[in-house]
Amino acid sequence: MFFQPHDGWVGDVIPYARDGELNLFYLHERREVPKPGTPWSLAVTRDLLHVEDHGTALPHGADDDADFNTYTGSVVRDASGTYHLFYTGQNPAILGSDGAPVQVVMHATSGDLASWTKHPEHAFGAAEGYETADWRDPFVFFDERRGVWRMLITARHRHGPERRRGVIAQCESSDLVTWKATTPFWDPHRYVAQECPELFALGDWWYLVYSEFSDAFATRYRMARTPDGPWLAPERDTVDGRAFYAAKSAAVGGRRIFAGWIASREGDTDDGAWQWAGTLSLLEARQNPDGTLAFAPPAEILDSFDRQTSAGLAPTILAAPDGFRCAVGSEPLPEQCLLRAEFTVAPDTAEYGLLLRTSADGDHGYVIRLEPRRGRMVLDRWPRRRTGQAQWQISGDVPHMIELERPADLSGLTHTLEVLIQEDVAVVALDRQVCLSTRLYDLRAGRTGAFVSDGTAELRGLSVHVRGGVS
Repeated sequence: MFFQPHDGWVGDVIPYARDGELNLFYLHERREVPKPGTPWSLAVTRDLLHVEDHGTALPHGADDDADFNTYTGSVVRDASGTYHLFYTGQNPAILGSDGAPVQVVMHATSGDLASWTKHPEHAFGAAEGYETADWRDPFVFFDERRGVWRMLITARHRHGPERRRGVIAQCESSDLVTWKATTPFWDPHRYVAQECPELFALGDWWYLVYSEFSDAFATRYRMARTPDGPWLAPERDTVDGRAFYAAKSAAVGGRRIFAGWIASREGDTDDGAWQWAGTLSLLEARQNPDGTLAFAPPAEILDSFDRQTSAGLAPTILAAPDGFRCAVGSEPLPEQCLLRAEFTVAPDTAEYGLLLRTSADGDHGYVIRLEPRRGRMVLDRWPRRRTGQAQWQISGDVPHMIELERPADLSGLTHTLEVLIQEDVAVVALDRQVCLSTRLYDLRAGRTGAFVSDGTAELRGLSVHVRGGVS
């Protein structure tokens, strides 16, 4: 369900759809010391469920080549049928005028998406006015209105406030070989950088997607009526939370499928720092009537959990007008499962939600907490990390697990939570609108349950589903 190569981790994903097949190029991270070069590898799925690893697609360069690391880019097909792969070349030993490793845009071509010919003579670095160490993630598309190829590039201005120089630069070409810098595509003066940009249209709207490389690592999107803006920020402008990063998308059978990676944590522990790269995860974007995007795992993945097993918890009403109440099932959660819970909540209820891998009394476990008054869904964990021996010395001065928060519309009185769990990976979907992906390292077993605080919530149904033959 969550693909990972046997000898490493999935970094930035570059999806490309062809004939109903989703080609998932990805940066292959091995976490070896000394650090080897980073190549592009290829995984392929035909049903959004089963993923085949095809190994290295674009090898990294030699020790003294500009593309010792082959970083993120994009793939397009020209009118003659030739595929063009544009990528970021970087070598830690080659420094730019900024004193940091230089980044350049590089080019390769193919007739079949499998075997690529590099064209190092086509490489080009940062245009005038941009830092040489930030010139990456080229996204190429054909502008049919003007009859030109356009390239969006993650860049930074040479001057300005250090944390707000991020800009999506732009180049244009008539032949996919010679590129000329033009006016910036988007210059919000807000981030360190806007990584992995992409642009696509759905119906009457255009969407600019980027990953915020700043104080909050998240994949975000903006909306506009034209491919040149002006860009509007929707109320919920993130694809997922902190753990799901560098997501890009492709159109498959009239659907928009996002591919990103769920980050691992250092030391395989809930308190470990987030690491670069992780496991592949797919989300499907659906367009709401107002043009905003809803996100959930593809139906193929959800439907593959085709056998229901008991949670040991019947529908129940939890009432705690001034306190906390929970109900816990009698059966352990399978290590791989789909958990589905339907709630009807009384007006003005403060908090309610699900307990995962919890103890029989509901006091030790993970918590998916819906907070209508704050308009958010969060992931929490009890007990929290101890910071000393005294009773009060716990990380209790935080409202939930830091960075695992999602804005959500909880104004309605009926909501459905769906949770995909596979070993230490979990993806939570609320009403198939809002997703929260994470890792669950420290607690690997337990039951499921429901709770309410300061209000009343009816658990109308709680079901656990596994795949045929899995218990």
